[in-house]
Amino acid sequence: MLLESEGTMESMQELARQAAIDTHRRFGRRLMGLPGTWIGQSYSRAHRLRDGSMLSNLNGFSHPLAEWNYWWQAHYLDAIIDEGRSYWAEGNEQLAREALARANGLLRGIRIRNFGLLPNYFFDDMAWLALASSRLAKFTQLATGQKNRHAEAAVRALGKQLHAGMDEVLEGGLYWSRKKDFKNTPANAPAALFFARTGEQETARELLQWLEKNLFSAKRGLYLDGLRLTKQGHRVEPAVYTYNQGPVLGALLALGEPADLAHAQILIEATAQSLSTAAGVLSFNRGGDGNLFAGILCRYLALAGNDNRLEAQSRERAKGLVMATARHLADQEPRRLSAAVQRWMIFSAAAQVELNTG
Repeated sequence: MLLESEGTMESMQELARQAAIDTHRRFGRRLMGLPGTWIGQSYSRAHRLRDGSMLSNLNGFSHPLAEWNYWWQAHYLDAIIDEGRSYWAEGNEQLAREALARANGLLRGIRIRNFGLLPNYFFDDMAWLALASSRLAKFTQLATGQKNRHAEAAVRALGKQLHAGMDEVLEGGLYWSRKKDFKNTPANAPAALFFARTGEQETARELLQWLEKNLFSAKRGLYLDGLRLTKQGHRVEPAVYTYNQGPVLGALLALGEPADLAHAQILIEATAQSLSTAAGVLSFNRGGDGNLFAGILCRYLALAGNDNRLEAQSRERAKGLVMATARHLADQEPRRLSAAVQRWMIFSAAAQVELNTG
């Protein structure tokens, strides 16, 4: 389904709503047909495996051997919560609660598909699901006035896992995986944001300080990928990815001290200078995981764009990047779940910018 890009331009909220419907229709399913569950399938149609066999989703059943992308599901969950909160803000309680039910079904589906457990091999995956689960718990309280036992249990279980993944090797920081040979921005940044949002500001601060000391490039104003442990000590992985800047920006805003806000402004400016085109469209990393990268950054740029603690120039920079990137995607039709969720996240971010600009 292509979204209208000519004639009368639809609002970003309309584009986000259409993207949500499209994502649910083409990628969402009950997990193995189980009532009360939901899951995102990786591809929008049957696809061929290496052995020549086909995976399909007949009668709404997700194939149990289909490709499994835990952290894509976490971002799908985040996007559903965005959908529900936007309906709630408009006073449409029925659709808000429908989104809430779908979000609960997805969290349940993730646990069942992950062999009945929430913990995973990768700490960055768990950090993303912890963030989405904490948002689900808060949205449940907003929409129903009740606690969400399953979401709160996920927050506790995943938070415990994140604490267990930190040690004093390399003077602190969180490992990327249980192999414990790599400490990187993809794990430490969303974990810092999670701790900042759940009342563990000291832990969040420690992770941010570790990141700034070890992986922030003062020359570029951006965060590098990670530190890999070696027999000789460690080496820096110098790659710069859009999505790594996003949760750092979110954590800085969540902690909100003057130094944090000043650093956030440096990060926004560097992003505009180095990670976007002359037209202000963020760089895209094509492929499975890479399909999410720009969307993650847009989520946190939108928060920055609407944060009056930042200087007007930084806010406008952040808003401009989100809006230009959203317009760039208006008439694309993604074929994978990650790309569909990214597109939806970017439209949702742009809708928040549009709402606070209009």
